[in-house]
Amino acid sequence: MQVSANHQAYWSKNLRITAILMAIWFFVTFVVSYFARDLNFNFFGWPFSFWMAAQGALVVYVLIIWYYAHYMNKLDQEHGVAEEE
Repeated sequence: MQVSANHQAYWSKNLRITAILMAIWFFVTFVVSYFARDLNFNFFGWPFSFWMAAQGALVVYVLIIWYYAHYMNKLDQEHGVAEEE
């Protein structure tokens, strides 16, 4: 099966954004949470380690999902593979 240049560019951009967002997810999930106790300061009136575990990571996850959906919709339209609404 021959893959067109448009298809190859689409998947290249898709894999790149997925890798970047997965790296952000890994950093927030494991790195920040691991070192949160060392980051001993108040954030919105709460200790940063508590805030990061209770709220911060969830906010970042929602932002990652929103950005990925927004980016992929734009990428689909750019490459002519958008769903008809």
